[in-house]
Amino acid sequence: MTALVWPEIYFIRHGETPWNAERRYQGRKDIPLNDKGRGQASQNGKTLAALFAARGLDPMSFEWHASPLGRTRETMDRVRAGFDRHLPEVKYDVRLMEISFGVLEGELFEQLPANMAIAPGDRTEDYWDFRPENGENYRDVEARLSEFSTVLKGPSVVVAHGGIARTLRVLIEHAPIVEVINWAPPQDAVMHFTPGRMELLRAGAD
Repeated sequence: MTALVWPEIYFIRHGETPWNAERRYQGRKDIPLNDKGRGQASQNGKTLAALFAARGLDPMSFEWHASPLGRTRETMDRVRAGFDRHLPEVKYDVRLMEISFGVLEGELFEQLPANMAIAPGDRTEDYWDFRPENGENYRDVEARLSEFSTVLKGPSVVVAHGGIARTLRVLIEHAPIVEVINWAPPQDAVMHFTPGRMELLRAGAD
């Protein structure tokens, strides 16, 4: 099997939503950002613009991709507002949508019995293969992101979801699943992916 070739990616998770704050399974439900999330998205835009300036990167030479859900669309809009110039058109791709939690969506992490799901923090490596009723597992997400990689023609800015960030760490950074499965992808940072590496960048980094 041919190894996937990933370009440089600056990845941003959408800002916080009410369901994130309440620790609910969100998945494909189209929940909007809350005030904190809007602030995170705007700050990530300023951080990204400062990083590009400090590193001598031309945002016009990057592709811009996002999940089509509302919370990622608004996050992308706020990120792009951090730049004071015209930018390439955003390409929205369903393969960047959050992992589907099926019947679990809308449920609180703490209120589900252990035989239905395991909340972040207590998961084992086996959870990567757990597929809730009418939902996906992380192997499914790996498959669609591997397909998505074939459309990337160069360095890219990607705005998507926590489950996508976890999976990219496995596919690009080659991070062990046991490390990634309980990792909480930040909503107030830029994740910079290069082959075999992921660095977290916050305001003030260069």
